Amino acid sequence: MSVEYSVEGGLGIVTLNRPEKKNAITMAMRIRLWEIFEQIGEDDGIRAVIFTGAGADFCSGMDVAEMGGGGVPGSMMRMRRLHRISKAILNLKKPTIAAVQGVCMGVGWSYAMACDLMIADETARFAQVFRNIALCPDGGAVWLLRQQLGAMRAKEIVYSGRTVRAEEARQLGLVIETTPPGGALARAREMAVGFVDGPTLAFGMAKRQFELASNLSFEQFLEAEFSMQPVMSRTEDHEEGIAAFKEKRKPQFRGA
Repeated sequence: MSVEYSVEGGLGIVTLNRPEKKNAITMAMRIRLWEIFEQIGEDDGIRAVIFTGAGADFCSGMDVAEMGGGGVPGSMMRMRRLHRISKAILNLKKPTIAAVQGVCMGVGWSYAMACDLMIADETARFAQVFRNIALCPDGGAVWLLRQQLGAMRAKEIVYSGRTVRAEEARQLGLVIETTPPGGALARAREMAVGFVDGPTLAFGMAKRQFELASNLSFEQFLEAEFSMQPVMSRTEDHEEGIAAFKEKRKPQFRGA
């Protein structure tokens, strides 16, 4: 299947495992990726997620050997399967971290950007290479880039198809941290442990707030926030947080 899923405590780790092909995504992998992220969404025991690639690269995009064929209906089917992965990652109400090394291109970059945070080692190289095969970006790349960078910088990256290396990606705000070669996954694990031990429901609600913030006026956003905080104040984790504060101890959140 070339996609691996493992669990370490409350941490789910999704790994593209086709290193001999720079983890290029096949049709079978599209199906499996969607199944895994849907499974994670339904599993309350998973409280944070790392998405990474095996070997020297994160992902070179879709496997070009499977492009074309089936006419317009075939293309539409492939796009539906591609898009549902982007939505499953972006809509996951749990903290997600992409740990990136080497090549991260095409829809591979889209999937990495759909995560909440991205950590890249110094070998990471990002590119929207669609122009080279006369296609427009997919996987939500333009929407995600525009959200992160604004329209003008996003257009420059898409139109040029140039390589964005790890340090530039950090400077642009596309990557939260860079590490020495081979260090991205270890740093992602270190960061994710703090999320696993955190208030999962509160993280999920904050993530929803970020989603709303891009579409609502300030007044509309405050109205949404008005309905959220009273709900969060009734959670077990909130009660535990207050008790821990009063008792001067570290809270033991359960994600409830």
